[in-house]
Amino acid sequence: MTTYAIIGGTGLTQLEGLSIKQMHNLDTPFGSPSAAVLRGEYGGHEVLFLARHGHPHRIPPHQINYRANLWALKQAGAEAILAVNAVGGIHPAMGSGHLCVAHQLVDYTWGREHTFFEGEIEHVTHVDFSYPYDEALRQRLIEALQVLGYPHSSHGVYAATQGPRLETAAEIVRLERDGCDIVGMTGMPEAALARELDLPYACLALVVNPAAGKAAGLITMADIERELAQGIDKVRAVLGRVLAQP
Repeated sequence: MTTYAIIGGTGLTQLEGLSIKQMHNLDTPFGSPSAAVLRGEYGGHEVLFLARHGHPHRIPPHQINYRANLWALKQAGAEAILAVNAVGGIHPAMGSGHLCVAHQLVDYTWGREHTFFEGEIEHVTHVDFSYPYDEALRQRLIEALQVLGYPHSSHGVYAATQGPRLETAAEIVRLERDGCDIVGMTGMPEAALARELDLPYACLALVVNPAAGKAAGLITMADIERELAQGIDKVRAVLGRVLAQP
């Protein structure tokens, strides 16, 4: 069976129900990952788990060592990546608590270490990134959502912004004009680095707030934390269902 690695974002710094067998404190040519890579059983199936922001949650999106995280997972034996992302909803269908399996993304980040192909390399390498998410892996997530009956979208364009601040209302208008449906801060360069390592990668996004200007009032961390608490059990159920597939 495929050895899946789960990258947990905000609200999923640990995987409840994971029976830990090994803890890999790995070093990489790109430094240390955000946390130890945990190897264990989840729902009776072997899985790797990495807390993207560290455990406890302490590393902001723009300071995550994405290269070390992906390299460490590959080194630990990951064959496919299931990434969990907490996002804001731009499209009217993407209300709080909604789950989205993104199919495209637009990268608005800057200054992040975003490629393995730099420095003393033998030749310039370009990877095809036309379709950033692995379609077979996306379909596994969609099938799990359908079986469980959770409200979801099988498509969505993810806008990756720099953070750590949230966006302005005007910026959200721009992202919507660009065709983006959800907005987060950790989707890139994570997806591109997975592609460079030839690791199938898919994103399961949990909408935790309407994006700036999409609802009355300000966005508060209390509101975000409430949606995370309510939605994270659905995320775990979806992940368990995917892992159970042969």
